[in-house]
Amino acid sequence: MRENPRVTALIVAAGRGSRAGPGAPKQYRQLAGEPVLRRTLTAFATHPGISSVLAVIHEDDRDAYEDAAAGLPKLMSPCPGGATRQASVKAGLEALAGMAPEYVLIHDGARPLVPARLITDCIATLADHVGALAAIALTDTIRRTTGKGCAGETVDRSGLWRAQTPQAFRFSAILDAHRRASGKDYTDDVAVACAAGIEVAMVEGDEDNIKITSAEDLKRAERILMRGGDTRTGTGFDVHRFGPGDHVWLCGVKVPHEFGLVGHSDADAGLHAVTDAILGAIGAGDIGQHFPPSDPKWKGASSDIFLAHAAKLAKEQGAAISNVDLTLICERPKIGPHVSAMRQRIADILALELARVSVKATTTEGLGFTGRGEGIAAQALATLVLR
Repeated sequence: MRENPRVTALIVAAGRGSRAGPGAPKQYRQLAGEPVLRRTLTAFATHPGISSVLAVIHEDDRDAYEDAAAGLPKLMSPCPGGATRQASVKAGLEALAGMAPEYVLIHDGARPLVPARLITDCIATLADHVGALAAIALTDTIRRTTGKGCAGETVDRSGLWRAQTPQAFRFSAILDAHRRASGKDYTDDVAVACAAGIEVAMVEGDEDNIKITSAEDLKRAERILMRGGDTRTGTGFDVHRFGPGDHVWLCGVKVPHEFGLVGHSDADAGLHAVTDAILGAIGAGDIGQHFPPSDPKWKGASSDIFLAHAAKLAKEQGAAISNVDLTLICERPKIGPHVSAMRQRIADILALELARVSVKATTTEGLGFTGRGEGIAAQALATLVLR
């Protein structure tokens, strides 16, 4: 292998991913605070052996792609895909024909947990082989089923492997193979290569290199990301007194009330408490240090700005927000009718699934300043995992 071969990663991300359930295509779903595709792109864009990265996307997803890819190095302008995965790969290869990299690693956009070791091994294998396939040897007993859905004969598992991606090739060879395969339907790029007589070497894959297909796969991937991390917990507490007005802002939701809340920003005690909890978990001070009340810039500001900033700082430290638990303390207004909207707003700001956000309310049975109806208090706890 040449010391520094020109290697392009071709990320196939034009699918619609309907099995993941309603909503955005699976490659744009949130995984521990980031789109699945961003994690995939990052794995290749930050790998020292990769020279450039080209994503093949659906035309309808261009805005979502730009958001997911923002700020990453080595990215080329995305290429529109075709009606099938094979057509999308060929479109990507044709888009690369002018620059003609020496090697190309073809990878599923919905495999966000590909380890750097596997990328390195696939590149290294191309020094001696025209193609390389990341795969895992089968170890479980394999059986066929009977027509009645019962256990049938045992299948010899020797020599059987589960294929993954990357599937890596010398560029000119796989481009020629795809051109010759036009009009035929193959299951993956190794099948295209083998049909063209290309010998493909096996590379030991990785059990964590899963493909996101269903909602359960997203949960499994998140568990993998959290595994072995450093768990941190932060708390936040905030108070605002009532003043003139006809509504209050709580957790980003406008709640009608006979009073307003007094504060330099929008006085959203709920979001302030959650912001401080996240900042506390990463040792980043408190909300006042980042947004001083003495600064006129923040007068009347929407508090979702503060919470989004705290989430950004956490992400920059490699921390994923596991869950947020908030308690609002007041006699009035009644919080119950607005809890669902509050949870959803916090989840949206933090890019979390709804199940990871809790909002509760309680009173102090008429005791203290909240009991006398003088204001609102909020107490929050946030758990983060540093990977």
